[in-house]
Amino acid sequence: MGNQVEKLTHLNYAEVPTSDPNGFDPDDDGPRIGVSYIFSNDDGDDDPDDNLDHFSSANHVVNHEEKLFDPQDELECSVHYREECVYERRARAASYSAESLLNKCRPGDLLEFVASGQYPHWAVYVGDFQVVHLHRAEIKNNFLTEVSQGKKGRIVNSLYQYRALPPEVIVRNAVDHVGSRDRELYWRNSESFAAWCRFGKREFKIGGEIRIGKQPYRLKLLFSEKKSHVLEFQSLEDVIMEKRRNDQIGKAAVMQELANHLNSTHEIKEEHFVN
Repeated sequence: MGNQVEKLTHLNYAEVPTSDPNGFDPDDDGPRIGVSYIFSNDDGDDDPDDNLDHFSSANHVVNHEEKLFDPQDELECSVHYREECVYERRARAASYSAESLLNKCRPGDLLEFVASGQYPHWAVYVGDFQVVHLHRAEIKNNFLTEVSQGKKGRIVNSLYQYRALPPEVIVRNAVDHVGSRDRELYWRNSESFAAWCRFGKREFKIGGEIRIGKQPYRLKLLFSEKKSHVLEFQSLEDVIMEKRRNDQIGKAAVMQELANHLNSTHEIKEEHFVN
């Protein structure tokens, strides 16, 4: 696949490159799909879900009643860097209304707002009922209740396994970047920005890792206790983008995409080896 200049959009698993450039995996024991250089439509901006300016348009109405968050359709997963687990979402975390969430927040907490069919939106709670977040290619300071827009929210401090910075440093990281926009931004989406504020790791930034050689990141998708699938990536940035895409389309859609891709690959292999 190489270091391509043109922008690629990952639409489904059938379009994901395999680890073998000919399209055939060398064996069936390891990860079936090796993924790298996957860029989504929100390249350099926040997620498509956030491209509508909810915070400035008085005429825009969002109907969240049609997209209530369904925890049963949330895909559990874990991320490993070589042998180290760096992210894990297992049990379905409870989500709360914005008002209830405010009673649980402490400065420096990472918040995730969720709704079915939409990308999760992350923010950093900075105190006084306010959060800092990346939205529509700008880092903004808004009241938590404004950012939630009727979505359920939850505290997600423990998803990433890195050691957190002190709360006052997390808040300063967030507040110091308020007003940054467009070419001043170093993060591709709201999750990457919020996680960087809390952990301070360059891997969350655009281009924070050089994509050379073997793919050291493994994203394990957990469909059930007995069913899972592993994807490989060359950077944490790419893992986050794929993980967020899965969050947006939901568990059932990911399973269907993967089943279609693997069935298609199996048919291609059979045709390839027919005498």
